[in-house]
Order: sequence, then structure tokens, then C-alpha cells
Amino acid sequence: MPGLGKHRRPKQRPIARKLAFAGTGGAALALPLISATTAGATVAQPASAPAATTQTLPAVKPAAEKAAAPLTYSVTVGDTLSKIAVEHSVNGGWQALYEANRNAIGSNPSIIRPGLKLSLGAAAKAAVAKATAAKATTAAAAKPATTYANNLDGWIRQSLDIMAQHGIPGSYNGIHRNVMRESSGNPLAINNWDSNAAAGIPSKGLLQVIDPTFRAYHVPGTSTDSYDPVANITAACNYAAARYGSIDNVNGPY
Repeated sequence: MPGLGKHRRPKQRPIARKLAFAGTGGAALALPLISATTAGATVAQPASAPAATTQTLPAVKPAAEKAAAPLTYSVTVGDTLSKIAVEHSVNGGWQALYEANRNAIGSNPSIIRPGLKLSLGAAAKAAVAKATAAKATTAAAAKPATTYANNLDGWIRQSLDIMAQHGIPGSYNGIHRNVMRESSGNPLAINNWDSNAAAGIPSKGLLQVIDPTFRAYHVPGTSTDSYDPVANITAACNYAAARYGSIDNVNGPY
């Protein structure tokens, strides 16, 4: 029996000591293995994103840079420059159409051959611009305004000056002769009995022009009143030039 107050240190059995040692040694051996595994592990790098590609689109020219193809018209039997200009809304009327096609038409605008190709587009616009510039130059160098008498003589002379500015042919005698036949010089004359009157469009003024014709051949810068003597003469001469070559060629109803 052991003495009182003394503690006996328990003896470890040999197998237990071996297990503890082995356990400690295993732990010591296991640590390097774990450490080696950690150090040797390869960390996966994120895949790099594919480089962005830029697609270059073909350059588109602004609309302003696209030149419109000029419009053309093939003359048919019975055509006149005035008729073509009205039907196709040519800026500047038959005069601009003639200027744009002078080389093809020749010196006489009243003669156009069937099959002749006329430019209605870019060339006509260029002719209008050229004519406008020429008029501006002429106006800048013009003499002081002429005073015209308020009678048939003054009306004819004023009309002739306006006609000259717009390239409309005609002479004093040709106008006077036709005025006396059509209205006897009365600017308010009106025909209320012929077929035009029956259709509601009576002939009016010094050269007896119906309203549709007056509007179609009205010359810019003159009154829009078909009874106005200067406007009436000038529009009638413009019509006569388109249809007959000149008011001078008119010797009867037209």
C-alpha cells in the first residue's frame, strides 16, 4: 500500500508511447506534405478577354455630294419650248430652257425637231443662275428709270423694254398692228361672244388674251392683272414668241 501524501507518477505503457511518438512524428511528417501541396498548387489565372474588334463601315457621302443626274426630254411632234417648260415646271420658263439647250436647238427657239433631247435638270438650273446674274449686272449698270406716257404709245414702248430684258422678240409695228385689230387700243376690251367666252374664259385687254394663257406666259415684274396694258402686251408677245416665233409673225386671230 503506498504511503499517504505521495503521488505516484503513472507509467506509460510502451505501446502508448510509441503511438504518441508516431502520432507526433506523423504530424511532423504530414505538415511538410501539406505545405508542399500548397506551395506546388497552380493558381488558375482568369482567361484574358478576347480583344475587341472594330468593324469599319464604308464611308457614305453626304446627300449634298451626290450629283443628281440631269433630266432630259425627247421632243415630240407639236411641242414648243413654252409648252415643255410649263408641263415640266422649268424654272425661268422657256427662256431658261432655251438657254440650257441653245447649242442643240440653234439660233431659232421656235424651231425644235422631234427626237431632239433637251436638258430639263442641272443645265436648265445653271442657265437660270447665269441669266439671273446677267440681269443683276445689267440692272446695276442700268440708266435711270425711263418715264413712259400713259397711252398706247407709252404702253408699247414700256413693254418693248421689258421684252428686251427677257429676250422676247417683237417690234413696235408688230405690236401696234395686232393691238388695233384685237382691241382698237382699248385696254378694257373683252370678248363675251366667242367659244372662249362660252367656256367662261373670255379674251381680255389690248391683245385679247384669255386668263390661262396670261398666267402661263406672264412675265415677272409686270402686273398680275390681265387688263393691265403693259402686262397684257408683254404676256401676249411672250406667248406669240413661243408659238409663232414673234408677235411680228401674227397677222390674224392667234
